[in-house]
Amino acid sequence: MSAAVNGTDDHPTQPLLLHRSPSNHTSQVAIVGSNLCPIESLDYEIIENELFKQDWRSRDKVQIVQYVFMKWILCLLIGFIVSLIAFCNNLAVENLAGIKFVVTSNMMLAQKFVSAFVVFAASNFGLTLFACMITAFIAPEAAGSGIPEVKAYLNGVDAPAIFSLKTLLVKIVGSIAAVSSSLHIGKAGPMVHTGACIAAITGQGGSKKYKLTWRWLRFFKNDRDRRDLVTCGSAAGIAAAFRAPVGGVLFALEEMASWWRSALVWRSFFTTAVVAIVLRALIDICLSGRCGLFGTGGLIMYDVTSANVTYHLSDVPPVLLLGVIGGILGSLYNYILEKVLRLYNLINEKGTAYKILLACSISILTSCLLFGLPWLASCQPCPADASEPCPTIGRSGNYKKFQCPPGHYNDLASLFFNTNDDAIKNLFSKDTDSEFQHSSILLFFITCFFLSIFSYGIVAPAGLFVPVIVTGASYGRFVGMLIGSRSNLNHGLFAVLGSASFLGGSMRMTVSLCVIILELTNNLLLLPLIMIVLLISKTVADTFDENIYDLIMKLKGFPYLETHAEPYMRQLTVGDVVTGPLQLFNGIEKVSNIVHVLKTTGHNGFPVVDEGPLSDSPVLFGLILRAHLMTLLKKKAFLVSPVRTDISAFKQFSANDFAKKGLSKRDNMEDIKLTAEEMEMYIDLHPYTNASPYTVVESMSLAKALILFREVGLRHLMVIPKISGKWPVVGILTRHDFMPEHILGLHPMLSRSRWKRLRINFSPGRTV
Repeated sequence: MSAAVNGTDDHPTQPLLLHRSPSNHTSQVAIVGSNLCPIESLDYEIIENELFKQDWRSRDKVQIVQYVFMKWILCLLIGFIVSLIAFCNNLAVENLAGIKFVVTSNMMLAQKFVSAFVVFAASNFGLTLFACMITAFIAPEAAGSGIPEVKAYLNGVDAPAIFSLKTLLVKIVGSIAAVSSSLHIGKAGPMVHTGACIAAITGQGGSKKYKLTWRWLRFFKNDRDRRDLVTCGSAAGIAAAFRAPVGGVLFALEEMASWWRSALVWRSFFTTAVVAIVLRALIDICLSGRCGLFGTGGLIMYDVTSANVTYHLSDVPPVLLLGVIGGILGSLYNYILEKVLRLYNLINEKGTAYKILLACSISILTSCLLFGLPWLASCQPCPADASEPCPTIGRSGNYKKFQCPPGHYNDLASLFFNTNDDAIKNLFSKDTDSEFQHSSILLFFITCFFLSIFSYGIVAPAGLFVPVIVTGASYGRFVGMLIGSRSNLNHGLFAVLGSASFLGGSMRMTVSLCVIILELTNNLLLLPLIMIVLLISKTVADTFDENIYDLIMKLKGFPYLETHAEPYMRQLTVGDVVTGPLQLFNGIEKVSNIVHVLKTTGHNGFPVVDEGPLSDSPVLFGLILRAHLMTLLKKKAFLVSPVRTDISAFKQFSANDFAKKGLSKRDNMEDIKLTAEEMEMYIDLHPYTNASPYTVVESMSLAKALILFREVGLRHLMVIPKISGKWPVVGILTRHDFMPEHILGLHPMLSRSRWKRLRINFSPGRTV
């Protein structure tokens, strides 16, 4: 019969769980949008039960070839769809924003400044309102960049609806509207989430609703294959956003994936290569003039700083200074953003109306700053050797006329009165050392720094990559202007290095950012300088706080498992944190007992123990999943008497019956109807139980168990007693048992044993 380990007379010894703490009450919940939703883990472990073994033994070579072939086909499909969406996304943003700026500029040429501001602010307000409303009412999960959600998923966290079809659609449309509204946000982060959504949807393993039930697709109805495809999708998203295929692979490896293997390198590289090829073909179409008035702008559409670069040893100190400044500013950026997000969460909790009101307020503030601040800059005469028409009228460019007289341009308007992509292009551009004034660049940097912080937390798809690049480029160029002719590097190169330092200081990536910037600028000669800047900025920033995506994941409540173990984990054994009560089943179990346990608990895995007459003493047979138990109940695989079944029992099941359901699909016990007679029958759990679960002895250190749990990608880790004669299973460790909140809640005295690394905190009195 099913029993909790509670020390009744059914067991020969009193189990240890009697003396342990109560159940884990510190299990976290994720805040997706503003709705609290329970967090579950993903089943990356292969369930090696008799049914699984029988299914693999029955597969022939053709089916194995189909499995491998379909994986490559899905990678090809992911790369093609992501590149197509990225191209259309970029084209839509360029044309929407371009038309808005042209209409506003034409009004300013006619001296209708008030009308121009009204049109500019109203169009920004309308686009922001549209993006926020579809996000708040249709898919709150689409808010933000999506990178923390994807990173948590690849770590094993299953947050509901983050990869649903409506989330994908809102992410695409909302990102276009929000970026076009001149908010200081980017579209690179949303592209990563978009790529992951496409990968997750294509990897669902078919759909009965849409008649996609081919036998080939059934191979992918498991979390392991979906994890690989989502990794490829996230790599494709970065590759499409920056036209950086190698950078996309390295980004997925360095920042996103918690588990990596050599086969995944090939597949992700193939996916990003498809992205690069498709984008190149689509860009060629635009260069022929068939993409509208503004079809040649945007990060995926141009190369910057392609001139030969020469530098000497005397240029290294300014580069080192950029790295230090980038580390300090990046950590300060993360600190302020975390505080702002906490404040926004308090506002968002009051309801949808407050979310939209907050976003609209940020839009109005942004419009006022973008339109008003250029009036503070003095007009500059057009340079005689300008590489493009000056002033720029009716299109994107370096020399915006704004309110200036003929033959003059407004350097601050050239940065503010443009899309973020075009602002980056202006800052990165070569042979423009005399284009900007010191005051204009400094004012632009301060405005970008704070606008990007206050714009990110609104209820709309918003990325951080592009705002960080713009902000870093502005202060990098400012440093270049201060150094002047004492360096061999032009101001555009200083802008590139400034972007690298700020990215390293905020996001704490090195290899992937280095390659992304090199692919973005198409200049391999910058490699040594970018490497130095990234290493220094990351080192400096790590002394203050964590990277921005880890901070956001903590705010959202995702139980993310870090790569390292805290020192206090080595002072504890797994037996010190495992909690009860533990629910378990006998090998042959009564239906009513199974139904009772499934209805009264939320556990997803249950130990299966054999007792007499099947065994002389209690023996741990394995672990069975909740989903498999519900399948047995729905299929009514019942026995009249408690006897072992033979091999013929497999005939009423197929491997597809026990496959993981598609995205956002959960079985419900209320949907299973059983008669009183059926409740008195039995189920033989042996053929469906994973007979080789991962187990650890209760005396193993918690740190060692954490490494095993994370590296293998487990959902359940069974704890067995060290001494024979005890009950065969002590408990089950899950993801939440490794969370600091749970461990320090049980053993508060160990809080002093957390990492004592050099870490300076902005807030006085915080524990270091």
